[in-house]
Amino acid sequence: MNKKRKEIQTARMWRYFLDAASELIKEKGLQQITIREIADKAGYTSSTVYNYFQDLSHLKFFAVMRFTNSYVQELPTYMEQGNNTIEKWLYSWECFCKHSFRDPEIYSLLYIENLGTKPEEMVQNYYEVYANELIDLSDDVQGIVMHHNISKRSSMYIQKAVDEGFMNQEDIEYIADVTMLIWTGMITNWLNLRNKYSPEEAVERTMVYIKKAIMYTVLPHKRADVHYEYVEQKLQ
Repeated sequence: MNKKRKEIQTARMWRYFLDAASELIKEKGLQQITIREIADKAGYTSSTVYNYFQDLSHLKFFAVMRFTNSYVQELPTYMEQGNNTIEKWLYSWECFCKHSFRDPEIYSLLYIENLGTKPEEMVQNYYEVYANELIDLSDDVQGIVMHHNISKRSSMYIQKAVDEGFMNQEDIEYIADVTMLIWTGMITNWLNLRNKYSPEEAVERTMVYIKKAIMYTVLPHKRADVHYEYVEQKLQ
């Protein structure tokens, strides 16, 4: 089998198994599905599944990527509200928080859990099969979506804030890490039922902390140029 035919067959088999996994996740929940159930629903054996996926956690990872499509498609609209890199970054965080607190288990699996494989490679593999999901997205948005590591993609995006005079170079890595840790801590606590916030309240509190942290690193004479206020918007 030549390389092109093999790629087509792999993509087709992926679709069978990811369609089955996605349906089961909707029916039973992320934690309740098994390889056997996915294989049965797709019409194949469990051993066939392992020809294409390392284990259940990897199959789940690729399946739940589909549940982030609404975030990916809505992200450009949020970022367009900003007039500079800092504002656009805040709006991108708002979009991410709203979708992640709506589907916390999915986003926790994607961005927090240890899957034993480099997540960046898995994301790359996913979008090689489903390249159509990136159509019409700007380079800025694709750069955010394609880099799985939240801190890394933040530091790459906000590098432009240095050129715009909003931040010092030495603060880029610091604030990228801090904002990631704020989100990770908030969503982990929320998943573990350590607070009783609604999803909307959790998003608002997270954005308050993120904005304060970011504004701390914005140079004093540029802070008046950052205009962002969180306004609750119901998720569709």
